[in-house]
Amino acid sequence: MNKTFNNKAWFFVLPVFFLVAISAIIPLMTVVNYSVQDTFGNNQFFWAGTEWFSDILSSSRFHNALIRNLSFSFIILAIEIPLGIIVALAMPRKGIWVPVCLILMALPLLIPWNVVGTIWQVFGRADIGLLGASLAALGIEYNYAQNAIDAWVTIVVMDVWHWTSLVVLLCYAGLVSIPEAYYQAARIDGASRWKVFRYIQLPKMNRVLLIAVLLRFMDSFMIYTEPFVLTGGGPGNATTFLSIDLVKLAIGQFDLGPAAAMSIVYFLIILLLSWVFYTVMTNYGTDKPDGGTGAG
Repeated sequence: MNKTFNNKAWFFVLPVFFLVAISAIIPLMTVVNYSVQDTFGNNQFFWAGTEWFSDILSSSRFHNALIRNLSFSFIILAIEIPLGIIVALAMPRKGIWVPVCLILMALPLLIPWNVVGTIWQVFGRADIGLLGASLAALGIEYNYAQNAIDAWVTIVVMDVWHWTSLVVLLCYAGLVSIPEAYYQAARIDGASRWKVFRYIQLPKMNRVLLIAVLLRFMDSFMIYTEPFVLTGGGPGNATTFLSIDLVKLAIGQFDLGPAAAMSIVYFLIILLLSWVFYTVMTNYGTDKPDGGTGAG
């Protein structure tokens, strides 16, 4: 039987696409325009070509910030994805505790980014902060404002506290969508807990895990507010990520041309790495056929 499609619904969606395209394309074209020009003020611009791109790509400052960004993103993914899966597996599927757990998981996500940075800024202080004062009482030297390792650990823990809930909620959504018949078949086959996870739960979480990895990678790679509020990019340049360096270049130094070129390179890096993540996960993480659990 041939299916009929009604394309009239697209007329209701087109205005939204048009507004999104305008709001995205106009700022992007403005940045592209600045990236190939130079200015000395008074709204006078001079053609610079690809000079700013060459300077950015050969700059050790850019390379160091990029390495810090990549390191941070991979640390975050290595912690939050497994931790989110573990917490989601431990959450109840039925009963009164389900809404309680979901609300508790959603609470960190409701806190604005600048407030998160402020919370951890106070939390980590050695004089009044619970974390800093507790570590000082135990004789542990901790100062995120002066020690680069302490600053990195604090930012990583802060991000894990703030965003692991997103991974948990996505994984939990994948788990509750698994039919009970799969678990019954696994029990009949005598499958172990690991095999149930490997052949039933993990394949069914594949799509939500793809979303979780992409969202957490993009968010962590574009992180700005939390580390800026917490450390300001310090101590030294230890936590100066690309976003912070870009703001310093554009607003602090008012180098609009190099900042525009850097923002375009930044955008292309995020686009490329997101495409790599998506391609790898879709090619090597496809669901098993529904004809059997494979857990026997």
